[in-house]
Amino acid sequence: MGKRKDLSEFDKDQIVMAGRLGQSISKTAALVGCSRSAVVRIYQECSKEGTVVNRRQGHGRPRLSEG
Repeated sequence: MGKRKDLSEFDKDQIVMAGRLGQSISKTAALVGCSRSAVVRIYQECSKEGTVVNRRQGHGRPRLSEG
């Protein structure tokens, strides 16, 4: 396995912006030159802070509410 390098703030900003523009994880990883898992990790970190909008919508039958 290769050595892990820390992403610069510029790279992180590029990942966040690509996500906002709707780019795929694979294309974003190729653009920045990092692994797909690094892109996912940055997405998750930013979504916790509220800087990236969660675009995932629920699919299928809604859950039954308890009560």
